[in-house]
Amino acid sequence: MLSEFSSWLGSGRLIPVNDIAVDLGTANTLVYVKGEGIVLNEPSVVAVEKGSKRILGIGLEAKRMLGRTPEGIEAIRPLKDGVIADVDVTEMMLRHFLKQVTSKRIFRIKPTVVVGVPSGITELERRAVRSSAMSAGSKNVFMVDEPMAAAIGVGLPVETPTGNMVIDIGGGTTEIAVIALSGIVSNTSIRVGGDELDAAIVTFLRKNYNLLIGEPTAEAIKVQIGSAFDYGEEQELEVKGRDLVSGIPKTVVVHSQEIRECIQEPIQAIVDAVRRALEITPPELASDIVDRGIMMTGGGALVRGLDKLLKHETNLPIHVDEDPLTCVVRGGGRILDDLTKYRTVLVH
Repeated sequence: MLSEFSSWLGSGRLIPVNDIAVDLGTANTLVYVKGEGIVLNEPSVVAVEKGSKRILGIGLEAKRMLGRTPEGIEAIRPLKDGVIADVDVTEMMLRHFLKQVTSKRIFRIKPTVVVGVPSGITELERRAVRSSAMSAGSKNVFMVDEPMAAAIGVGLPVETPTGNMVIDIGGGTTEIAVIALSGIVSNTSIRVGGDELDAAIVTFLRKNYNLLIGEPTAEAIKVQIGSAFDYGEEQELEVKGRDLVSGIPKTVVVHSQEIRECIQEPIQAIVDAVRRALEITPPELASDIVDRGIMMTGGGALVRGLDKLLKHETNLPIHVDEDPLTCVVRGGGRILDDLTKYRTVLVH
């Protein structure tokens, strides 16, 4: 696990070939290289040729193809609900990203890799993650539960007896965990995340405006005018799509209040999961949470007003990290920096 040494191409200066942390997310894959920081942040999308599964694009290049491909090409997301849905394509995607990270170095020494995974996945799904990382060129593969990695990433004292509560809202899953003494004391995991919010927007526009839109457009609507709580600032947005009746492209104007109402079902599922997590929290740790509050991480934490809604529903302080999208991979990086301190949080 100790860093081995190589040299920059043509520079003659020795630098360590460092170990790697990966946040293999439903929406985005992030890679952290020890000593260098976050070096890659790409969408978890792969464009393949139908039938042969030949790779035509990976990451941002493939995401631009979503909903725009001709008959012989398919843009797919190989991870669904936080777990691997297509092992072969995920392996190719991970190998591509690791190759991008290690291609600068003369000696391709296999790195030790720490991968953040949802805490609710099965042993079979863990094996799929491990197999993909090993096939992609890893020397050793360790896994860490995403809420634990997120807590370490934001700097919470996970090794102390004090209770820390983390809500990690990703693209496919929402993880709520109470952490103390380097372990997860109570955990609630639901397969609801940013993707469900996008799907709710697609369904709303189809039912109410007879307008068909794709995933990228739904995500753009969510980012621009989506909200979970009425914060007194309503907005409007022009949305373009295909009319389901005439089949002709058209534009409609959508209000932020409508979007807030249409995403209430998945938002309420997240609120209910937080309540369930609080109900099963040991009383001594619950008292710590009253004092310290709850930390929100993941891309879903950026939904406007979600922190205010949770504060209203739980009457607890809610904190949102400054960069919630990178919490898990930053946590993986901190684990690599001090493997001795954090060895008990890892799963080999």
